[in-house]
Amino acid sequence: MSVPADGPEEKVLARASGSLGRLTLNRPRSINALDLDMIRAISLALDEWEADTDIDTILLDGAGERGLCAGGDVRGLYDRTVGGLAEDSATFFREEYALNARIAEYPKPFVALADGITMGGGIGLAGHAPVRIVTERSQLAMPETRIGFTPDVGGTWLLSRAPGRLGEFLGLTGAVMNGSDALHAGFADHFVPSENLDGLRDALETRADPSSPAELVLLFDETPPPSRFVAAREWIDDAFAADSVVEIIERLRARPEAEASATADLLGELSPTGLVVTLEAIRRVRALPSLRAALAQEYGLVMWFVTTQPDLAEGIRAQVVDKDRSPKWRPATLAELAPDAAASALAFSPATPLWG
Repeated sequence: MSVPADGPEEKVLARASGSLGRLTLNRPRSINALDLDMIRAISLALDEWEADTDIDTILLDGAGERGLCAGGDVRGLYDRTVGGLAEDSATFFREEYALNARIAEYPKPFVALADGITMGGGIGLAGHAPVRIVTERSQLAMPETRIGFTPDVGGTWLLSRAPGRLGEFLGLTGAVMNGSDALHAGFADHFVPSENLDGLRDALETRADPSSPAELVLLFDETPPPSRFVAAREWIDDAFAADSVVEIIERLRARPEAEASATADLLGELSPTGLVVTLEAIRRVRALPSLRAALAQEYGLVMWFVTTQPDLAEGIRAQVVDKDRSPKWRPATLAELAPDAAASALAFSPATPLWG
């Protein structure tokens, strides 16, 4: 299916075909960026299909050729933040996180095609599905620190479970993973060449033998090229095991690899607040018992950023609004950051709770 432009078309196409319930994000001009209407439409479809005995498998994909979902609507987040509309942001995050948990807990098989760009809120949709498929076109990331923010939508849960110190590396840098990298890091389960996706969709719809979705995907699964992380794990694990962001940068500077030095340069450009909070958040999630617990921690953190921190609005301004790529972080350096910044963020209690 091809939709030429955003406009009067539905933002989410939800339709049933045989035993397959198919959800297609339908904002191709914005790479299917999520807004509250889309979150509600997906949730409503899942509610209806759970009770529909004719539907036994769900498939999530995105319209257009660029990707599944570029993330949440950050311009909308900017407008709410600078406009003092904290409760509107709280509503958005509560409903988004409830959907993330629902996908993970859904009682029917859920297949997500993370083809092309799948970042931020897109990871929240695809990353918690039981069957997660990537292709040679996949570009996955949790890039929140690039806008002075912190990974959410259950991203810290996935990051905390990546092998070695890849979670800290990916969370702090916002590095983009290709399909092979996503498989290595635990963000995906199967590699299917993009030219075979239509065949997979058809098989899921017609239910050819073998009949289970997981078995069907195996018929299209291929061995991907090696991940770049295989060679990079030595310097990543060494540097990102350090106790603090300052020490991580010091270890990166001491490494001989050019990639390590470039990573240190990148971290020096990002929001000190976002980096320190993200590092502590990922490490604390390792001790939490469930995705829902991780989402609850993330909810407190995002509302702390929305209601108390200038870097979120400044980061979005620099990257999305004015596009000058020159954010003025406050504080500007790690040395100026309060020692208890991460603890304060993690202790923050939103006015409206996430669950209940």
